[in-house]
Amino acid sequence: MSGIRVLCKSSSSSPFSVFPSSSPSLLSASHNKILRTFTNNSNYLTSKLTFSTSSNKPRTMATEPSASNNGVPEEESSSSSSPPASSAIDFLTLCHRLKATKRTGWIKRDIKGPESIADHMYRMGVMALITADIPGVNRDKCVKMAIVHDIAEAIVGDIAPCDGVPKEEKSRREREAIEKMCTLLGGGDRAKEINDLWMEYENNSTPEAKVVKDLDKVEMILQALEYENEQGRDLEEFFVSTAGKFQTDLGKSWAAEIASRRKRKEEK
Repeated sequence: MSGIRVLCKSSSSSPFSVFPSSSPSLLSASHNKILRTFTNNSNYLTSKLTFSTSSNKPRTMATEPSASNNGVPEEESSSSSSPPASSAIDFLTLCHRLKATKRTGWIKRDIKGPESIADHMYRMGVMALITADIPGVNRDKCVKMAIVHDIAEAIVGDIAPCDGVPKEEKSRREREAIEKMCTLLGGGDRAKEINDLWMEYENNSTPEAKVVKDLDKVEMILQALEYENEQGRDLEEFFVSTAGKFQTDLGKSWAAEIASRRKRKEEK
């Protein structure tokens, strides 16, 4: 094949032709057969293949991306989508601690069967999912942020104000934990996404972070009301600690509804 240039543009009705390096009159019968094959399938070739026409450089071929990769070429998707299986399972095994670790505030107040960190994060994710569309707020991003906002607690545990750990020290420990978890996940796009979402939440730096910060408080007082109703406890301090601290209309509205229901119950 050293004397043949493949798929060069032609001025004839067929978009491609096959020529040997010498005159077209020297085409052999086999070459004519190849020519007819390419001509009959020119439309298919045009849509599927693109060849380099440089005679000095190696010929290259680009194919359409596979639909299974959502339009991303296979070589790109393999490095930018999911982490290696071993890293993913190591990361998920560490996240099991979120299911096993109970929330400190409820333990300190002797709540029976207190919720876990994962319980809290899950309902926050559902809260973000069912919110109405808010101008300037990406609801899908809020769902993701709710899922990861307390993920560092898989390593540091649930550090509550009553533990006496300064806010700066708590933040330092959690940032270090996030770095370790992202390294465990193998780095890459997914680890970066988790880190970026957590940092946005921690810094309260985006509209989504403000919404999720409010959902964090709303979920806590809703859980407090449920424990009051189920276990006959007085958890007033949780309502006092969040009063006036909601940043969004959504948070204020939902907190007001919870407070209203609590008041109606007390009046009965």
